Amino acid sequence: MKITCIGGGPAGLYFALLMKQQDPAHEITVVERNRAYDTFGWGVVFSDQTLGHLREADAPTAEAILSAFNHWDDIEVHIRGERIRSGGHGFCGIGRKRLLNILQARCEALGVRLQFETEVQDDTAFADSDLIIACDGLNSRVRTRYAAAFEPDIDLRDCRFVWLGTHKRFDAFTFAFEETPHGWFQAHAYQFDGDTSTFIVEAPEAVWRAAGLADMEKEASIAFCETLFARHLDGHPLISNATHLRGSAQWIRFPRVVCRRWVHHNGRAPVVLMGDAAHTAHFSIGSGTKLALEDAIELARCIGRAGGDLAGALRAYEAVRSVEVLKIQNAARNSTEWFENVARYVHLPAPQFAYSLLTRSQRISHENLRLRDRGYVERYEDWLAARAGLRRSPSQQPVPPMFTPFTLRGVTLANRVVVSPMAQYSCVDGLPADYHLAHLGARAMGGAGLVFAEMTCPSPDARITPGCPGLWCEAQAAGWQRIVAFVHANTGARIALQLGHAGPKGSTCVPWDGEDRPLASGNWPLIAASPQQYVAGVSDRARAMTRDDMDRVLADFVRSTRLAAQAGFDWLELHCAHGYLLSSFISPLTNQRTDGYGGSLEMRLRYPLEVFRAMREAWPPQLPMSVRISAHDWVDGGTTPDDAVAVARAFKAAGADMIDCSSGQVSQRQKPVYGRMYQTPFADRIRNEAGIATLAVGAISEADHVNSIIAAGRADLCAIGRPHLANPAWTLAEAARIGFRDVPWPRQYLAGKRQLERNLARDTAQAGPVPQTPTHLEDLA
Repeated sequence: MKITCIGGGPAGLYFALLMKQQDPAHEITVVERNRAYDTFGWGVVFSDQTLGHLREADAPTAEAILSAFNHWDDIEVHIRGERIRSGGHGFCGIGRKRLLNILQARCEALGVRLQFETEVQDDTAFADSDLIIACDGLNSRVRTRYAAAFEPDIDLRDCRFVWLGTHKRFDAFTFAFEETPHGWFQAHAYQFDGDTSTFIVEAPEAVWRAAGLADMEKEASIAFCETLFARHLDGHPLISNATHLRGSAQWIRFPRVVCRRWVHHNGRAPVVLMGDAAHTAHFSIGSGTKLALEDAIELARCIGRAGGDLAGALRAYEAVRSVEVLKIQNAARNSTEWFENVARYVHLPAPQFAYSLLTRSQRISHENLRLRDRGYVERYEDWLAARAGLRRSPSQQPVPPMFTPFTLRGVTLANRVVVSPMAQYSCVDGLPADYHLAHLGARAMGGAGLVFAEMTCPSPDARITPGCPGLWCEAQAAGWQRIVAFVHANTGARIALQLGHAGPKGSTCVPWDGEDRPLASGNWPLIAASPQQYVAGVSDRARAMTRDDMDRVLADFVRSTRLAAQAGFDWLELHCAHGYLLSSFISPLTNQRTDGYGGSLEMRLRYPLEVFRAMREAWPPQLPMSVRISAHDWVDGGTTPDDAVAVARAFKAAGADMIDCSSGQVSQRQKPVYGRMYQTPFADRIRNEAGIATLAVGAISEADHVNSIIAAGRADLCAIGRPHLANPAWTLAEAARIGFRDVPWPRQYLAGKRQLERNLARDTAQAGPVPQTPTHLEDLA
């Protein structure tokens, strides 16, 4: 087979040598525009795991790379004069030039033809090839030529960064943060050979411009960086090897590249994207070279297995690599956004700021950090627990973050786990009875710090279904009081009530009889901010609320608030999410009013804030109140995360103590992006920008998730829904699973505690060591 690789970077060189190794009869040419020894990077970083992949693919190349590596295990974070260090991360650094030379030498030894100083405008010059690999970088001309086929999505990120070097030798991968009058700058620094380190300086575009760097010559901007980071450089200068760049051109914005397709059949030789031409992953997780080499490994493997079916091999390559790359790019997106928003986190104490940095991608978790450096994690746990008022004796275990107490107003929760309000549709005439006593009582006994009753309605016509609970009369208050009394008498949990009005989503069947379907009979009129039909052509149509309606509904909420206090609830939440009545005012998708309650976000919030303030006035001042919001409608033109921060600030000013950060369910047109902890970023933003406590919800299913979220300061509490339906004692079971024994169980269940802990300890011992999750801080070149 005749193969041409357009681009002589790691992807093209490694693929060429792997294919030549696979079959020496292949005729392979690598075409590169630069000279053999030209490169404008500094160092490349690989994890220990990636080195293992290289050994499997081509041992001689791996050994040559290993012999030139500088190895280290530690990460250091520097902020405000404090230094936080953790270990066990397992990195190897090598100069980019050295890496390319190793790959070039291996190609030549195997008989690959290397053609340097050759500009390639497109692939037509190689029409006689059987396969063309377009690995010509993130500004790929080949990808641009066939953009209609590859469908690239290029997102230019917000920060400016410059890629420098220094002879200061860093003995750990170092993140340094320095404040200027214009905002924060950060440096990413690591040693990659005996006397040289990469030193990347980065700042948001607005900060970079405010500092005057857009107008500085190259030498002046390097001097600016040297002065700013002087305490980290120990007198060593910063060096640029981008001699071809002038002025501010050396400061670039990172382009995130995603291609819908990676293979194009143009009637001649198939053209295949590889490396940065196909995808990029932000340097803050450093996976660019890793991904390029793994592209090469996978394509060579697919061709080798295809038995001559090249088209089938290319389909398999695209299918496998597009999924694997997407996983890394999702982590890279989280990491990129963290560094773009450093100003959001600098208020955190230095230890928590560092922890937030380490876990920013959501691929590195609390328990994964413990595997890497148990001492670091236990010291951090002790620090976090002390801030919550706990001190452990030498005989006690460190307290995981999820088991630290949390206080709002006069209420202290024993831990950070919340049982989500989950609709059960099991009431008659809104009256909570034995079912809810068993349901909520079991979950309160299961160890959670706070148990929410499901959305409870302030009037009969506020219900979603006839099976929904209410709190509009004394009988219902007495039913709730019985449940609250049981929780208080038999458990260490607190219990909360969520009040909400279904609005345009009301008068429907219980889900098992037809979700979101109107009742066959006995319907009640629906109201909303504006006329609407939640499910087009199906739902009953809601009419716009009048001022009289607003006054009546507000009075209903106040009455329910007083009854909730009478019933003894510890906590009250107002439901302003998911397209229900108050949500219909907030979202521009459902509020088209032209009076004083529509238009701008400030006007759309007027009525929900009126209701909240009246409830806050009626609710005991020593007890907390939270508000559930839809932080993202997931529809163009709907509420955005930026809006959510403004909404949170408004409710905070009105007296809210916490924001419960959900999303969606406002429109049938929504397109959520699901995944582990997918709504936690909303809680993170609101907590750290609006300065109010938050409750994280959505796809949080393990103790490790909760510990990571709480420890990083991304939220103050975590609500667990479906896992609590499967196991009322989820909190106690997760404590046992992570080996935390110092958690109280109901005394009637202590025999079960001991057996569960013994069985889990035995299973862990039999399973052996748990493999580490890769760090993916691999290619900061």
